[in-house]
Amino acid sequence: MFKKTLIKTAFALPFLFTVISACSQPKTLQQNPVYQSRLATADGTGKIYFGREIATVMGAAGADWLERNNRQQEENTALAISKMPLTANSVVADIGAGTGYYTFRIAKKVPQGKVYAVEVQQEFINYLNQKKKELGQQNVQVIKGSQTSPNLPDASIDLAIMVDVYHELLYPHEVLQALYKALKPRGKLLLLEFRAEDPAIEIKELHKMSVSQANKELAANGFKPDQRSEFLPIQHFLLYRKAD
Repeated sequence: MFKKTLIKTAFALPFLFTVISACSQPKTLQQNPVYQSRLATADGTGKIYFGREIATVMGAAGADWLERNNRQQEENTALAISKMPLTANSVVADIGAGTGYYTFRIAKKVPQGKVYAVEVQQEFINYLNQKKKELGQQNVQVIKGSQTSPNLPDASIDLAIMVDVYHELLYPHEVLQALYKALKPRGKLLLLEFRAEDPAIEIKELHKMSVSQANKELAANGFKPDQRSEFLPIQHFLLYRKAD
């Protein structure tokens, strides 16, 4: 049912394996992220974070896969959105928004709020702007991010989401630090990731994430688990909040 050659968007792009130090981060957060390198696997970058090889990005070629007709059936995206902590006034950041599959559906749930559709790939930036124009969705703002930051104002968002994106961030430490600052004091971060614990899910291993691995990496960047749910067919629903 699922493609072994996973084609999809993500927030990160392949780049030089250079560690960029984070500046002026909250004192409770990890100050010196450690990236290691090794020979890359077929689906990996060769860049290691907390023992996990960061996956390669398939990018804009996967636009049709993101908008496939059976995505609701396979992933129950409507249920995922219904379980998100949203109010009519929520400000949400969709990190690695891709085609805006989640962006524009969430925008309807926050009519007095806003959704930032954050992307680094220009093809998707163009796609999102065109779709916003076609739909007339005025509470969506398209943001050009970078590999290390979503470029959002400090304390500006109630919820950040990453849907099958986090495992491909080439600079997960830097992005998490930037999101920590962008979230309001009671803001939350949601990861939807294919379940690494389930071998029956036919997704490449590096494009899955286990709960223990996610918790370890998020904890190192100032986040603690708020809610873990397994109501989705093939993905973890992992909600985090600031540890302090």
